Amino acid sequence: MEVRRRLLPRPSAVEPLKHKHKDDPHPHPQSYSYITNALFFTLFFSVAYFLLHRWREKIRTSTPLHVLTLSEILAVLSLVASVVYLMAFFGITFILHSRPSPDDDLEILPPPCSPLLPPPPPLPHHDQDIVRAVVSGSIPSYSLESRLADCRRAATIRRAAVEHVAGRSLDGLPLEGFDYESILGQCCEMPIGFVQIPVGVAGPLLLDGKEYTVPMATTEGCLVASTNRGCKAIHASGGASSVVLRDAMTRAPVVRFSSAKRASELKFYLEDPHNFDSLSVAFNKSSRFAKLQDIKCAIVGKNLYIRLSCSTGDAMGMNMVSKGVQNVLAFLHTDFPDMDVIGISGNFCSDKKAAAVNWIEGRGKSVVCEAVIKEEVLNKVLKSSVEALVELNMLKNLAGSAAAGALGGFNAHASNIVTAIYIATGQDPAQNVESSHCITMMEPVNHGKDLHVSVTMPSLEVGTVGGGTQLASQSACLNLLGVKGASKESPGANSRLLATIVAGSVLAGELSLMSAIASGQLVNSHMKYNRSTKDITKIVS
Repeated sequence: MEVRRRLLPRPSAVEPLKHKHKDDPHPHPQSYSYITNALFFTLFFSVAYFLLHRWREKIRTSTPLHVLTLSEILAVLSLVASVVYLMAFFGITFILHSRPSPDDDLEILPPPCSPLLPPPPPLPHHDQDIVRAVVSGSIPSYSLESRLADCRRAATIRRAAVEHVAGRSLDGLPLEGFDYESILGQCCEMPIGFVQIPVGVAGPLLLDGKEYTVPMATTEGCLVASTNRGCKAIHASGGASSVVLRDAMTRAPVVRFSSAKRASELKFYLEDPHNFDSLSVAFNKSSRFAKLQDIKCAIVGKNLYIRLSCSTGDAMGMNMVSKGVQNVLAFLHTDFPDMDVIGISGNFCSDKKAAAVNWIEGRGKSVVCEAVIKEEVLNKVLKSSVEALVELNMLKNLAGSAAAGALGGFNAHASNIVTAIYIATGQDPAQNVESSHCITMMEPVNHGKDLHVSVTMPSLEVGTVGGGTQLASQSACLNLLGVKGASKESPGANSRLLATIVAGSVLAGELSLMSAIASGQLVNSHMKYNRSTKDITKIVS
């Protein structure tokens, strides 16, 4: 409710009410205050707009902000004077009239344009009654968490309603033992349980002089064992080394103009180095970790696709980049008012799709990882040879992938390892599409005795904060790798380290699978580990 002051005249029997005649030549003193207030309001907004416009022009032309012209000095003085007057006037007015006098009549009025909505009907006391209400549609399923203030109870009731509507049992889908409050508003909506995925470990992976035990969540037999064998071969040969070539998440909105000529004008403006600083100021307001790095544009007719790249600290950073893009679009709209924003994402980013732009330009972390595998390790651990692996890699990963028209798929099974680690550590599993872009190279070194193997992965999209990384199980796996949370010493260091661990694990997986194919062990291994003959019903019972 809103309290509004309504001053009502109190008629007296002794003295009749006096009204000022409309033709009175002496205006009321209050009319002077209205005129003065209007003048100072106009002065304040006029000089404020003028100074903001001048500030923006100085940023574009790289002119020092402290260098003021005569007009700017006058504008600053006018701004200060108007602020002082308005604060003094309204401050005094507020103090004098903050309390109603005893002679004032107060009228309680409802707030304008805010009709009182009827409160939702109270929930039934028993869960079965709530289930029936959800089934009938009188209580929306999505509102259970907020109405009950108990996430686990909400999941239980929703599960019962789903079973009733579907007419099928959900026995076997676990419900107990999960913190449903941890996913509220960030990971999953309308939960009815959780899926169990076993987590194995491969390693130790000796990478850049340190050992890592790598968690992998998978239901594919042989995958963890194969990666573990590759880690053993790398460790016995002295370890692998890695380099993060680039760290930049991207987002590409699509905007439209009335003509291709007008779209090209914005393209030239965005790609002009002289305008980058002012664009960076607008973009970087979204977060203290967001730092604009690059802008690339593509024109399709009168439509312009703007690909902005930025650092995102230890977060994967999609939301951070999207906020920065919105700031840039608002900034551009001043000089390009005819720009029609069609979408915040125009697929030139490109997210969760195999795209040449990610393969060439990179997205997220671009990493290269290499190792030299000694001849004796090849023979003893991997049961293969330099000649066999080099030939197989050339015919399978390079020529075979080219014949298939592969896009970023010049590898044996990089997506296997990427997806398993992503699920274990709380990454977005759908981003394995571009994150699995990988080219595997194998070459003989040391006069043909040893094998140089490398993987180049241009678009590993990982983070150690936000999203699923905050869940208990995934957080534990990140802690196992020593990359949990944000790096306090160097923002972004933990996510970059995670990217190198993923690349190192892919290197181990590629090495082991290629050796298994070259030696003819692949089918036998999968028949042994991936074709269980156990009676599952007896195990469950």
